[in-house]
Amino acid sequence: MFPLASLAASAGLAVGQALAGAVSSSPAPSADTLKMQKTAKDFESMFLEQSLDVLNRSEGTDGPLGQNGTGGGVYRSMLNKEYAQSIVQSGGVGIGDQVMREMIRLQGGAHG
Repeated sequence: MFPLASLAASAGLAVGQALAGAVSSSPAPSADTLKMQKTAKDFESMFLEQSLDVLNRSEGTDGPLGQNGTGGGVYRSMLNKEYAQSIVQSGGVGIGDQVMREMIRLQGGAHG
């Protein structure tokens, strides 16, 4: 049983090194690609922020932020923005990837 475990470990290490080599040898993204990636992430963050705002609307003064005056709404908005940015930084929900693919497709149509 132990020889099989060492074989699996060495195979996993070889695959990891091959993937690391493939990633490091890929060309650096262009300035346009970086701009599109940032735009796609910003769009996903904004969309998630708006969705979280809708989800976190509450009636009354329940919850940790309450609804007394405008203070609770301001803090809730800031919290939703941070949640949205955190979700996008951890990989997002796929909206940004789809926006990025669509921007690339549209650029290809404009240049082709």
